[in-house]
Formats: sequence, C-alpha cells, structure tokens
Amino acid sequence: MSEANLALHLKHCIQKVATGPEYSKDLSYNEAYQAMQHMLSAEADPVQTAIYFIALRMKRETDEENRGTLQALIDHSTISHAAVEELVDISDPYDGFARGIPASSFVPAVLASLGVPAVVHGLETVGPKYGATHHQVLKAAGVKVDLTPQQATQQLEQLGWTYIDQASFAPALHALVPLRQRMVKRQVLTTVETMLGPIRARGKTHCMGGYVHKAYPPIYASLARQAGFATAIFVRGVEGGVIPSLQQAGRLFAYPAQAQECQVDLAPQDLGILAETRAVPLPPDLVPAEDALIDSEALATKAARLGLAALAGERGLTYDSLVYACTICLSQLRHYPDLPTAAQAVRAVLDSGQALTVFKAAQQR
Repeated sequence: MSEANLALHLKHCIQKVATGPEYSKDLSYNEAYQAMQHMLSAEADPVQTAIYFIALRMKRETDEENRGTLQALIDHSTISHAAVEELVDISDPYDGFARGIPASSFVPAVLASLGVPAVVHGLETVGPKYGATHHQVLKAAGVKVDLTPQQATQQLEQLGWTYIDQASFAPALHALVPLRQRMVKRQVLTTVETMLGPIRARGKTHCMGGYVHKAYPPIYASLARQAGFATAIFVRGVEGGVIPSLQQAGRLFAYPAQAQECQVDLAPQDLGILAETRAVPLPPDLVPAEDALIDSEALATKAARLGLAALAGERGLTYDSLVYACTICLSQLRHYPDLPTAAQAVRAVLDSGQALTVFKAAQQR
C-alpha cells in the first residue's frame, strides 16, 4: 500500500476508534497493522498519530489491535539470529523503575554464567514513568549501550549475554519517543514494544516478562505467541519487572509454546529470602518530591554500584533479587529440578565471582 493510501487508512482508523464511548469500533488485525506501518514512516502526521494512540487507549485495545501493532513493529525492526540453541529474552518495562533500586539489568550476566544465553533490551528514557532504565544502569556500570544489532549478536555469542537498544534495532519506533513524551499518558506502544524479541536463538527463544495488573498475563501471552517465542513466563513483579516482591508471596504465569497457561505460586521465604521490603528501597536522597520525577541517572548509578557488588557475592537485597529472578527462570526452563536447587546454583556463581567475571567481559569491549 502506498504512503498516500496508508495516510487515508490511518484517517479511517481514527474515525473508527475516536467516536466516543458508545460508538467507537474495534480495528481488525490488518487495520491496526497498516495504521502502525504508516505511523512508523516519516510521512505520518504527528497530530493524527497522537490522536490515534490516545483514542485507542481510551477505547481499550483489543487483542487483534495489539497483535497487529506488534507485527508492524517487528516488520520495521532488525531482528537478528544468534548462533545459540537457547536464549532468554528479558522483557522489562522500557520506562524503567522509580520506586526502588532495580537489579534486573544484571540478570542476563548471571544466567550466562550458568550457561543460559540472555539478552536485555530497552532505551535511554521514555514516559510515562521516566525511571532508571537498563540503558542507564548498564551505561553507569561501564557497559557499551550503543552496539549495532550485529555487534550485540556477536557479544551474545561470545559472552553469553548482551544489551541492545531500541535506537539500534528499531530506529523507526525510537523516532516516536519525543511524541510519546509529549503525549504524557501510556499507550499501546508501552505494552507491545517489550515483546519485539530483537535477538533470537537458532533453537528456542524464551520470553521472561513482568506484569502488575492481573489483566495483563493473557495479553502478553498472546503477544509472545505473535512474536514467535517458544515459551513465555510473566512474573507479577515490582513495577511490572521480572523480579517479584522480596517480602510477599508472588506468582507467575507460564505459557508453554501452544499449551494452556498455568499459574505458579511463589514464596521468597522458600528460597531463604527474608526481606522487610518489596524491593531494594530508595535511599532518602533519591526520594523525589511529591509529583516530581525521580533522578533516573542518579538512581541508575546507585543500581550499578549495588549490582556490581551483588555480582561479586555481596549479600543484600540486590543479591536476593538476582537470586530470585534467575532461580525462577532456570526452574521454568527445567534446567534444575526445583527452585531450591536452582537457587543454590545461582548463589554459587555469585559467591564465586563467576557472574562478575562474565559481566566484566562486556565492560572491556
């Protein structure tokens, strides 16, 4: 379809989704796909793009709209294939973390030290949260965050883990970040961008994501299947990330390839994790004033310092966070017979410094 016809198509879609609570209509998969195709082009009107996203959000996106949007993003991205048989894709929220000190940027290196290749992806900053992102944390930890898709894939093959930025693998999508910042509110891109899977294994690629609201596991499962992941697990994590509460009972939903999903209950105490807070708390100097944004760079610097210490075996809540997330992943992949055995293996690579060695190899590149 020509750009002129795609522009007319977007106008038609806006007319369908932006007619109020009683008369708005859902879009088909193809309608959402073609609308997103046009919005990824330099020809799209930013006002119409913003209206479309907000109207879709107010109407509430359907599964077909989500999947059509995701497929358009995949088709406009560079999806690389690594020479590994198995790969874990860590799909954390791209708008980062603001209520605690994040630890999940270091999960891929821990998994790699246990023989499971892993990739994490994101971008520097985006709303609505504007929290500390993987980009910011890893940069603060001395890791290059501007690798090309080819370089990131090579690092994954050589070291067992990598970070790849949206600006690198999905530049057309990344070009919408300024518009998203002006829109303020969450929209469909916030939901689907984590599911692109920028690097895939030649064998099985597994998705590990997080959620907060109970409506989201089946939404993400459908997107994971659309993206072609072999399996997926979605953890009820702090701020929608892959690390559950360190204090309270938790749960995850596992979605084997085409099989029915199942719920798995979690208890940090079963793994010897005894915490008084849900996550690593913010120090007083980082707690923002009411209605103010967090200083995400300062938070990222703190997260990098604690993450490197945990990789070196220093006990604490960041260490416990890495143990918890990696144990869940390894257990669900059936690399270990049960959670306690997997936790023992994770603690061993942290305590020995092996995980730190794997991480530092990326600092030296």
